[in-house]
Formats: sequence, structure tokens, C-alpha cells
Amino acid sequence: MTASEPERVVACPGCRRPAVFSPANRWRPFCSERCKTGDLGAWASGAYVIDGEPLDDDGPTGESASASSR
Repeated sequence: MTASEPERVVACPGCRRPAVFSPANRWRPFCSERCKTGDLGAWASGAYVIDGEPLDDDGPTGESASASSR
């Protein structure tokens, strides 16, 4: 970024406060370590889900675990 370009400011995904989106902000796009850690905790606890039918535990190729261990 050159001196003539304004800093890009985005809304923090955690608290919606303004957060500078640049390498100078070590927690980008979050405003703070607290917001970044809170978001990571939400992912780890399964708070973020996509609506739809659950997938089978067959694996990426569609083979079940018992069939692939033969």
C-alpha cells in the first residue's frame, strides 16, 4: 500500500467494530485477538453449521470404512 492509498477498514466479523484490513493488523479481518479466538472457538464447538442432510461417514470415494479395509 502506498502513502496515497487509504487504509481499508472492514467490519470485524466478531463484534462488527471497524478493523483495519492490512498486514499491520495481526488479527485481520478481526479487530482483536479476543474476536479471533472467539470465532475459532465457535468453529471448534460446531456452532457454525450448514443446513442440509448430514453426509454419510463413507469417505470421499463413497466406500465404507469396512469395504476399504478388506
